[in-house]
Amino acid sequence: MNQIDLGVLLDQLIAQWENEVVEFKQAGKDYDTDKIGTYFSALANEANLRGQERAWLVFGVHNKNRSVVGSDYRLDSERLQSLKMQIADSTEPSITFRNIFEFPHKDGRVVLFEVPAAPRGLPIAWKGHYYARAGESLTNLGLDKQDEIRQQTIAVDWSAQVVAAAGFEHLDEKAIDKARAAFAQKYANRFASEEIQHWPLATFLDRARLTQSGQITRTTLLLLGKPEAAYLLSPHPAQMTWKLEGPERAYEHFGPPFLLNTSALYQKIRNIQVRLLPSDELFVVEVAKYDQKVVLEALHNCIAHQDYARNGRVVVTEWPDKLTFENEGEFFEGKPEDYIAGNKTPRRYRNPFLTQAMTELNMIDTMGYGIYEMHLVQARRYFPMPDYDLTEKGAVKITIHGKVVDPAYSRLLMQNTRLPLVDILALDRVQKHLPVSDDMVKHLRREKLIEGRKPNLHVSAVVAKATANKADYIKTRAQDDAFYAKLIVDYLTEFGSATRHEIDHLLWGKLSDGLDEEQKTNKVGNLLTNLRRSGRIQNVGSRKAPEWKLAE
Repeated sequence: MNQIDLGVLLDQLIAQWENEVVEFKQAGKDYDTDKIGTYFSALANEANLRGQERAWLVFGVHNKNRSVVGSDYRLDSERLQSLKMQIADSTEPSITFRNIFEFPHKDGRVVLFEVPAAPRGLPIAWKGHYYARAGESLTNLGLDKQDEIRQQTIAVDWSAQVVAAAGFEHLDEKAIDKARAAFAQKYANRFASEEIQHWPLATFLDRARLTQSGQITRTTLLLLGKPEAAYLLSPHPAQMTWKLEGPERAYEHFGPPFLLNTSALYQKIRNIQVRLLPSDELFVVEVAKYDQKVVLEALHNCIAHQDYARNGRVVVTEWPDKLTFENEGEFFEGKPEDYIAGNKTPRRYRNPFLTQAMTELNMIDTMGYGIYEMHLVQARRYFPMPDYDLTEKGAVKITIHGKVVDPAYSRLLMQNTRLPLVDILALDRVQKHLPVSDDMVKHLRREKLIEGRKPNLHVSAVVAKATANKADYIKTRAQDDAFYAKLIVDYLTEFGSATRHEIDHLLWGKLSDGLDEEQKTNKVGNLLTNLRRSGRIQNVGSRKAPEWKLAE
């Protein structure tokens, strides 16, 4: 923007004077950055609510008499521009000034900060707090206004928007061929494959819900677009990234067409065979480290439910023992556990147009069975269940395990193929040391599937004895109290006396590994109390510093 334009802009802003999207300050050289951040949050949010593309914060203008007085705020240009990074560091989501202009007005230097409107559906916070304007005053962004902003994405389907500059020449021929084949497979009972192959391209794309009356949409470009046509979706990256982490590191980015490139990404994953040996069989059971259906289901879900307005990418990270899938946007309808039993059908979608198109191409279903199927397949393969992590605000992360966590769990699934999914899910939480409800613990105990005390539950003896590492079970199995009492009596007979510390040292390594530190301490205390009450030992020291001897 040239100096003439800045002068005209400044005159216009002063003429309109302060409102919810314009703020004037005299602002000296030490003006507080934190105050700038609060105004940034307020102005960005108000611009969004009023349908404006931008708001303005202006330094060097008297905020009472509308006169230019000049500002010496950050006279060094490089230091002035560094304010962008400071604002980006403390805003959530991270956003900053679009431009910072310096204008040499005849009455003094004026600095104009161009504040972008908050993105649709995303109110802007400064250091965790949301701000707004009430006339010329700064105030908190009320819950009603927060809800108004957050609900904006519900009314607008990003994936359904027509891309005016795009045409059929921007679509990948191989992706179109695969789309026709997938559509023909889905509707084999309605259309002959040859008929679908002869449909004009515009007819096919409309029937597959990829276009709107022959017009290319963002969904069309995501699923079928040529790689070089991705710029038509800018600034949205429309990208999947595969990363390899561990002793070796690598990465590769995949753009459109997603219909082809989800399979290309899957091929990057090193999917070796894993050997499992049941306790009562001599032959080896081999299964793939990852099931292709599970991996593609997780990846397709990321694509379907991604919040593309956040300008993020889908990230698949391959670790030595697991895969993680991450996408932008909170879990949209309910919670993951709602879908595990296969009984919940989602009522709404973040990207309904994209979701419908992916359904037509057999990439996903819209009945909520995907998560249920992933768990079922993992159970049939004797592997741990998928894990969902929703702790990061505005993102979903799912982990697919490629390694046995507890051999006893896997062998149980081999030996009992009719175990209900609800029991498998509970046992999976036991092997991962996650909380299990009291009612479920009682149920698993009745079925003799677990042992130990909360929170140190473990797979029961029936299963654990079947494992190759039987020593691990012995460590978690509790001995009879008589065994521990005999150790104490033998020690006192041999050495005459013992402090509590010495008795702890004697028993600690022999107590069950299923007990935590506090439980072990209580166990030893109970043993000593029982021996004292039975008249076999006595305390000749004090209560705070006991010294134990055999009773006379």
